Amino acid sequence: MYDKLAAVGLDEKEQRFYLAALELGGAPVTLVAMRAGVTRTNGYDLLARLERRGLLMQVHGEEGIRQVIPADPNVLIREWEQTRVMLDELVPELRSMFNSTPRKPRIRFHEGEDGIRRAIWTTLECQSKHLYGILSMHELLEVPGPAWMDSYIAERISRGIQLDVVRSYSRETEPIWPAAHRELRELRLAPSDLDLGMTVYICDDTVIYISSKNENYALTIESRELASLQKSLFQSLWRLAKKHR
Repeated sequence: MYDKLAAVGLDEKEQRFYLAALELGGAPVTLVAMRAGVTRTNGYDLLARLERRGLLMQVHGEEGIRQVIPADPNVLIREWEQTRVMLDELVPELRSMFNSTPRKPRIRFHEGEDGIRRAIWTTLECQSKHLYGILSMHELLEVPGPAWMDSYIAERISRGIQLDVVRSYSRETEPIWPAAHRELRELRLAPSDLDLGMTVYICDDTVIYISSKNENYALTIESRELASLQKSLFQSLWRLAKKHR
């Protein structure tokens, strides 16, 4: 829990004070501070900071003693949603500035299942709303697994991102994720003599490679030249592939 609270921007003392207030459910600042293991002076400072985020509030209790009252923790979700709306407007502007400047390719190595999931999730930032993929079904159903992939697909659809995907007969495992207009997915199957043993996503100027469970990594490369080349190779494969019925 402490790591998660740190991820939403609470430092160690704020975490302790906030959790103490939640546990007490309404108590004087002095008591909350004591429970959190901080001084009374620090308690007032922490209360002010957490009030600004809407996590705690003060009310006057009996004999004029101020009571610390926790707000519904759902405020964290509302705060995130507001931040997301702001970032949805801000990030495209920042990317337009970022893309206009010359830069060297950026390469990131993501290790393990969590790394693979993070790498795949970044494709949802696709600004063109058109994603190209070579999917190795056998490998994807092992890592990150069908349940996680279903949640990723649902999010892709909700963001209106079209996926053109090529898969190979040798890596098919079960009849799932077919071509479907309502799921924004166009599917083709590569010639039977082609074994596509890795998953590749092409998203704007980024290419993401996903290994099998055996090697268990993802590699993200931000490069206009590489993305352009990979897109051309994908389109050549697309023309050779058969439409899925």
